[in-house]
Amino acid sequence: MNAAIVEKPLTYEHDGVKLIGFLAYDDTKTAAGKPPGVLLIPEWWGLNDYVKSRTKQLAELGYVAFAADMYGDGQTTTDAGKAGQLAGQFYGKPLMPERAKAGLDALLKTGLVDESRLAAIGFCFGGSTVQTLAYAGAPVVGIVSFHGSPMAPPAGVAGKVKTRFLLLNGGADPLSTPADNAKVEKSLKAAKIDYQSVSYPGALHAFTNPGADELAAKNGLVGKIGYNDPAAKASWAAMQAFFGEIFRKN
Repeated sequence: MNAAIVEKPLTYEHDGVKLIGFLAYDDTKTAAGKPPGVLLIPEWWGLNDYVKSRTKQLAELGYVAFAADMYGDGQTTTDAGKAGQLAGQFYGKPLMPERAKAGLDALLKTGLVDESRLAAIGFCFGGSTVQTLAYAGAPVVGIVSFHGSPMAPPAGVAGKVKTRFLLLNGGADPLSTPADNAKVEKSLKAAKIDYQSVSYPGALHAFTNPGADELAAKNGLVGKIGYNDPAAKASWAAMQAFFGEIFRKN
């Protein structure tokens, strides 16, 4: 069935910035109908091979998957200082959900997806981004944040966010601590947002990325970020179960 997987870059634009995303889907599925669509937002390293591999995995599961380019021109880096600069322009600003929404719009414009069954997932920086996307009212029925820094609901959204949240975090993450997550979960409950939260014991930040140990060694982040195979597999399975719930047709 791998031969049925179509993979291709997709160029789009937001606010005058040229963006190059990555689209993947099983053409036997799209020929038979319109499958659910899944938007992916990368880690702060950008739209690299790791994120593309996750996009292809989603296509193999039967979804039309699109990895968004948040930085422009498909820019990537392995330097944490540079990544911090690139991602730093988004936190706390409307640009974060707006740039993600541009990716969702690009996915919709393919005409391949069931517009009533859309989800967004993100890793680290991307996990934070998909939370803000949901708060901004994007038409996604669910979001999955993999080791994303928790983002509290903004004022005025209580009772208005219909998107379901799945928050998958590392129990030993020093960058997004269990205490940080608990605080935001309290605010999610107050805002009447339907959420599930899972903490994986011993898992650091970036636990889903097989290249995290190498990146940690290069950037002085040993003990802060690292791959955790059991947590990576369990969290991916949790996402699949979640999709089974939110994409179920009545």
